[in-house]
Amino acid sequence: MPSAKASDGVTLHYEETGSGLPIIFVHEFAGDHRSWEPQLRHFGRRYRCIAYNARGYPPSAVPEDVSFYSQARAADDIRDVLKHLGIDRAHVVGLSMGGFATLHFGLTYPYMAVSLTVAGCGYGAEPGKRQQFQQEAEAAAARFRSDGSQKVAEGYALGAARVQFQNKDPRGWDEFRRQLGEHSATGSALTLLGVQRDRPSLYDLKDKLAKLVVPTLIVNGDEDEPCLDPGLMLKRTIPSSALVVLPRTGHTFNIEEPDLFNRVLGDFLAQVDAGRWTLRDPRSVSASILGSR
Repeated sequence: MPSAKASDGVTLHYEETGSGLPIIFVHEFAGDHRSWEPQLRHFGRRYRCIAYNARGYPPSAVPEDVSFYSQARAADDIRDVLKHLGIDRAHVVGLSMGGFATLHFGLTYPYMAVSLTVAGCGYGAEPGKRQQFQQEAEAAAARFRSDGSQKVAEGYALGAARVQFQNKDPRGWDEFRRQLGEHSATGSALTLLGVQRDRPSLYDLKDKLAKLVVPTLIVNGDEDEPCLDPGLMLKRTIPSSALVVLPRTGHTFNIEEPDLFNRVLGDFLAQVDAGRWTLRDPRSVSASILGSR
């Protein structure tokens, strides 16, 4: 199986397909590289597509010390996979945990990003909910350690922003649930503690985000409540961004609504590739309610 070695020695499993401009896909906490199959099949016809497993997600290595897991390390792992493949610049597409990693990658390595797609990003970011999120992350980590991934998956897959997927596509949802149950309990627990619990709030990054000029697409589901307000904040802060909200859709929308997500993403990539993605026109920001001069 192909693997890349991160700068701290951790091996990261990846798969790739297609040729052309590269796209790297970065998965969510409850997914892995398999979650991007609808995108690999679609975009692999026109792009060189790479999907990899984060550290802690076999067949990637599972370090057993929490110090190997962090938000900064997650961004560096994107860099290290690209460097291993000899790729200088790529479109970067991340969902949820992967969306956070994509955003931090853009802030840290903007010269390596052709574009950023920050999807389903915002869990625990709101200042008033940060302590609650950290407590829930610790409790979930404890459940993984005590009950194992298969049992935790039964409840996790029925979260408030996951039931939309179950209602629309029970077969696809069941595959998602089964794959989550195959994850390393140790890797999942340490990811929750090192990456998710301890990551900085997006609201504390507003000064840096306001300077981000890499073309950025923000995508959320309208029934994914923890991401809606942070998504608006990101749109209002990042001058190179656009916001898309998918109707009657939850958190795992790349597999819940793959055709819709692929159309939205494909249109964005086409505009970026054509050099037509620009910064927001400052005239569109006004204190006037009517917007008149």
